[in-house]
Amino acid sequence: MSKISAAITAVGGYVPEYVLTNQILETMVDTNDEWITTRTGIKERRILKEDGKGTSFLAINAANDLINKTGLDPKEIDLVIVATASPDMKAASTAAYTATQIGATNAFSFDLEAACSSFLFGMSTASSYIESGKYKKILLIGADKNSSFINYKDRATCIIFGDGAGAVLFEPNEEGLGLQDEYLRSDGAGREFLQATYGGSSYPSTPEAVAEGKHFVFQDGKTVFKNAVFNMADVADKIMGRNNLSKDDVAWLVAHQANKRIIDATANRMGLDEKKVMMNIEKYGNTTSATLPLLLNDYESQLKKGDNLIFAAFGGGFTWGSIYLKWAYNS
Repeated sequence: MSKISAAITAVGGYVPEYVLTNQILETMVDTNDEWITTRTGIKERRILKEDGKGTSFLAINAANDLINKTGLDPKEIDLVIVATASPDMKAASTAAYTATQIGATNAFSFDLEAACSSFLFGMSTASSYIESGKYKKILLIGADKNSSFINYKDRATCIIFGDGAGAVLFEPNEEGLGLQDEYLRSDGAGREFLQATYGGSSYPSTPEAVAEGKHFVFQDGKTVFKNAVFNMADVADKIMGRNNLSKDDVAWLVAHQANKRIIDATANRMGLDEKKVMMNIEKYGNTTSATLPLLLNDYESQLKKGDNLIFAAFGGGFTWGSIYLKWAYNS
């Protein structure tokens, strides 16, 4: 019997309708289009405006996009994982609600949170469940409503983040396709440099904290940038090395869309031409857990069966890593 590997067999995506452009941000904070574009590569981002709609709304729409494109029966799904840094609410599972709303009534579900590395770590988790042989269809969704904890008077953060969701289906593969290798890391010493402090168990929300804006995300941009540049490039290079992959062997770099300069640095370390680098940061900004699956959704038509994909991400905590995956189908 052939070894079972975990392959992505379908993708879907969703972004909200409202477009927050750099020009609009110019009217909100002290910034301008040239400054934002030069430093981040971002031209616009999508924002979920409707009251009462959270990350689950994004996740449900991305999942339904995948389901509608493939004709998948939701009742066949064994597990739904929602990778997110912005769950709908405390205690109640965003994944459980998402699974019920899409009709995945036979699935168990859970949320997975590792900041911007959430989807990457979710790929590892979903693959392990598939490789165990116990589960056949796992829906992994990366979704974040970052606008829910962004201070739109803080130009250090409001220019970066957007809202969105992407979904992938993992299934068993006996052709040697799917996830080949992973190199995942974390370092809690980075906690102080990127966090939304109030609202968790250490610092519960209080009227005073909210009034002072302490529930919004805080980022020490220079420190995060420095660590992201080094670590994303380092893990991508390492996973190529231990799998004997040259730059010619790699079809695509699927990198977390936090900053174009970080993506470029990773590609340069790998020796890749820019034509092999997936990029949509200019349209969506940093959608946190959704960046990787949204890239797959946008580039699906260009992917070919057997393509070698290198995934790389870096997030708060700090968390980071790289995954080597062989694409399993032609669109």
